[in-house]
Amino acid sequence: MKALVLHATGINRDLDAKIALEMAGLDADIVHINELKAKEKSLKDYCLLVIPGGFSYADSLGAGTLFAFELLHYLFDELNEFVYKRKPIIGICNGFQVLIKSGILPGNADGKISQNSYQNRLVTLTKNKMERFECRDVLLQCEDSKCIWTCGITKPFLCPVAHGEGRFCSSSKQVLDNLALNEQVVLKYATKKADKGDCDAVFKENVEYPDNPNASSLNIAGICDSTGLILGLMPHTENNIIKRKVDTKARQLSCDSCLAIWKNGVNYAKNS
Repeated sequence: MKALVLHATGINRDLDAKIALEMAGLDADIVHINELKAKEKSLKDYCLLVIPGGFSYADSLGAGTLFAFELLHYLFDELNEFVYKRKPIIGICNGFQVLIKSGILPGNADGKISQNSYQNRLVTLTKNKMERFECRDVLLQCEDSKCIWTCGITKPFLCPVAHGEGRFCSSSKQVLDNLALNEQVVLKYATKKADKGDCDAVFKENVEYPDNPNASSLNIAGICDSTGLILGLMPHTENNIIKRKVDTKARQLSCDSCLAIWKNGVNYAKNS
């Protein structure tokens, strides 16, 4: 059993994702999308898919847009089979943008991928409200959701972000309310308690900058599809899994939480 870490021009977190998977207990191949298009490699040979972060195709036409178009245009049937067989998928940062721009997330009620989802998407990830690139730690809280990737993670944890287009929003309040109602909101940005060295958090209806680094609606940092198997998130969990002696206790505990996300996905892939 192996995971596939998808690569394209401009992706730069593929090796990090491969290391995270291997630390979680699953071998992984880094595969360029052109290899899949040329039928040199096939999605059906893998049990888990990662779309990592970076700047695919230089973020032309908007972050993740061209990569999303490639997936739907060239790999629609393979992706649909992958989802139909209930194999887990995770998209991080640019990978999240790809899942959103393709319409794979939030997805349909039946969990299927639609060829019309590219044109009919109801949410997006757009430029940070502060109009600047954010590269630093944020505090996250896992919500009660159907997502298999975050099972058992109950305490807030630190995780780095590195993005300029991470603001999750929709023109419809009803769409956002439905995501929460359907337990598809997986991760939210949180505010640290004052004068605390650990990761205790205060939860507000509207977490403000800098705790919410992009002004995402409902403080959303990550969502899943209706099956809970496809997760998209902006924070880079793959870059917070190795403990260092100089780390604070809070950061070391956060490494455990970030690695737990990868272990959850790997364990599901192995046992499904």
